[in-house]
Amino acid sequence: MCEIDLSVIIPALDEGENLALLLPQLREVLKALDARAEIIIVTQRLDRATVEAAAGVGARVIEQGERGYGGALLTGFANAVGCHVLTMDADLSHPPTFIHELWKRRHQGQITIASRYVPGGTADMPRLRYVLSRSLNSIFNRGLSVGVRDLSSGFRLYRSAVMRDQSYDGRDFDILQEILVRALAEGWRIQEVPFAYAPRRHGSSHARVFRFGRAYLRRFWSLWKLRNSILAADYDDRAHDSPIWLQRYWQRRRKQHVTELIAGEGPVLDVGCGSSRIIATLPPGSVAVDILLRKLRYARRFGRSLVQASGFHLPFADQSFSCVLCSEVIEHVPKDSPILDELVRVLRPHGRLVLGTPDYGNWQWVWIEKAYALAAPGGYAHEHIAHYTYRELREIIPRRGLTFETARYILRGELIMAFRKNAKGLGSR
Repeated sequence: MCEIDLSVIIPALDEGENLALLLPQLREVLKALDARAEIIIVTQRLDRATVEAAAGVGARVIEQGERGYGGALLTGFANAVGCHVLTMDADLSHPPTFIHELWKRRHQGQITIASRYVPGGTADMPRLRYVLSRSLNSIFNRGLSVGVRDLSSGFRLYRSAVMRDQSYDGRDFDILQEILVRALAEGWRIQEVPFAYAPRRHGSSHARVFRFGRAYLRRFWSLWKLRNSILAADYDDRAHDSPIWLQRYWQRRRKQHVTELIAGEGPVLDVGCGSSRIIATLPPGSVAVDILLRKLRYARRFGRSLVQASGFHLPFADQSFSCVLCSEVIEHVPKDSPILDELVRVLRPHGRLVLGTPDYGNWQWVWIEKAYALAAPGGYAHEHIAHYTYRELREIIPRRGLTFETARYILRGELIMAFRKNAKGLGSR
């Protein structure tokens, strides 16, 4: 349990005049929320005006440990104790009254952004700054496929779990994009709320446009690698619409074959589900299992029962499911692991096992894997430690009391096999 409901973090560099206006308004808004709240002012130097403004509302003032806007946010995150964390600027461009709108949406996503660029949002700023801001946000949104239009808005509400155990490289304004991309990689949901941005009241902005842009673009490459690696929670789902033809074709053919093989077999146990769109096609009563929590966080959108567990020790009784699916998993674990025995154990007599894995007995897969490694360097190509063949699976699966039924291929590379469990557990070849 958190000590309080909401921590408000305000990076402030020589903002005493603005804080004197902002903080009393903020205090009244927080009272109206009927939430236990704290205010944290993070600054590089403890000027008298800032300290006095904070003291007037009981806010904490903390000197940041690292440079830049990013360093200020990290200091604030490290000191916040709220279940939710809100970040806002000190210059009155983020009106406290809008916190009501963010707060009431807090259960709809783990990050809620006050967005200038979604329908209904506006941005009152100089023309050059507006064009650069829209351009940079468009580059990041499209280039990283994040589905967020205003990645550079610092007016946000976070669930504190989003930042827990995370480390960030950005120390300037690029940390704003990094937080979002790492949150997506962990399967968290991001939402945007239309917001009317207005310029600051006093002083000049510390967000210099060109410095902002340079930091923004420097961060792009490292975040692109993360977004397109298997570390991203939505990797499997996004591959279904990948701009890489081979990856897109592969995902769609796999989904077609698997859905046809499980059709009419009753509730399915999908072991190692990842974030594949196959989850959405599972019939009622099905359960999707994965060992990675970030994949399951993302998979919640498919509306199926989800369980975090290892395929080595499935938390289900013997003969629990009439169909068991395990697609693109067994090649990632040693051959002497208990996963195949576990798949058979939870399968009912006369139930169907659908098993997918690359066929290393075919030269086509060997070359496809090389091409895939070049096209998608962060993908699964280098993750395969167990190399199975069609002939090998035709031998080892029937030994466990199943009868081979059919096999399908994707470009003679990926093998998808169906077996039927015998009533008396006797193998058949």
